[in-house]
Amino acid sequence: MDRRSAIRHAGIASVLATGMSPAVHAQTAVRWRLASSFPKSLDTIYGGATVFAREVKALSAGRFEIEVHAAGELMPAFGVLDAVQGGTVEIAHTAPYYFYARNQAFALGSAIPFGFNARQMNAWMLHGNGRRLMDEFYAGYNMVSFAGGNTGTQMGGWYLKEIRHGTDFKGMRMRLGGGLVGEVMAAMGVIPVDMPGGEIYEALQKRSIDAAEWVGPYDDQKLGLNKVAPYYYYPGWWEGGLELDFLVNRKAYEALPAEYRAIVRAASSLSHADMLAKYDALNPNALKQLVVAKTKVLPFSLPVLDASFRAAMEVFALNESRSAQWKKIYADMRNFQRDQIFWYRFAEARYDSFMSAQRI
Repeated sequence: MDRRSAIRHAGIASVLATGMSPAVHAQTAVRWRLASSFPKSLDTIYGGATVFAREVKALSAGRFEIEVHAAGELMPAFGVLDAVQGGTVEIAHTAPYYFYARNQAFALGSAIPFGFNARQMNAWMLHGNGRRLMDEFYAGYNMVSFAGGNTGTQMGGWYLKEIRHGTDFKGMRMRLGGGLVGEVMAAMGVIPVDMPGGEIYEALQKRSIDAAEWVGPYDDQKLGLNKVAPYYYYPGWWEGGLELDFLVNRKAYEALPAEYRAIVRAASSLSHADMLAKYDALNPNALKQLVVAKTKVLPFSLPVLDASFRAAMEVFALNESRSAQWKKIYADMRNFQRDQIFWYRFAEARYDSFMSAQRI
């Protein structure tokens, strides 16, 4: 073996030993900042960003690092959209429906009342037109999007009084996530209040609100909501499967080397799957603990759900006249959902219904 061949083989061996491809090894260091809409205390939702940053660093062998900042550190929880759009930070981790007031179409990339469950949302985004349509919309805000987790179907919130009829909502001040569900609930007489999750406990404790929804048993217990409101309703019909997203400044993303763009995609996929699995693993025990602590866990009655559905459909019809982007994306979403419901009726729904009645 001549000298050049020996050097070449030694170089390949050293690359194999490090587990890095030559292309990634040669890339220059990249440092990004990520602004989250969530507090560090919520290790599930906020944790989606830390899992993502950890994987980006590992997959790039430390050459691509993302510094994660909780809500309030760099900007308020709802200030992350402007920050990414303007390039103040390269990436945000948030629920797009927080920005419904900017354009109703933001909610379609996250969750709408009586929309997809988590698996259906994944199917639409990955193998329907969901991600393509949402990124066409986000292009107007100088952003691209990647899935950043899903909570699964949420609970219907905490109340100071029982909810027996749709009319029981009238005059109630309720913290709600996202402007869309606020509009739907307002049609039912609710006075919607928008506030970050970290402020809900104090607001309920001081009775400045009468009810609040957040996520589900694990996160709600961490916020201590069972200590300030006795009634816990289900299901959260406004969030059948809330998708969180990584919203990335388009110019920053396109400036990345191809290998780093692939790493962003891979890390977001892992973070996305991890969040839903974590919620599914943690929620059952948290719900048991809430029941032991005398929380009154109650289902919304069929009349309440029917009234909620009618109110939602009225708002959706109004949105079609307010946003051309909503109209286009919503039509595609509902067409996809019809087929999903058809399929689930034959498999998932029947199976789950049977298993929920068994003692195993």
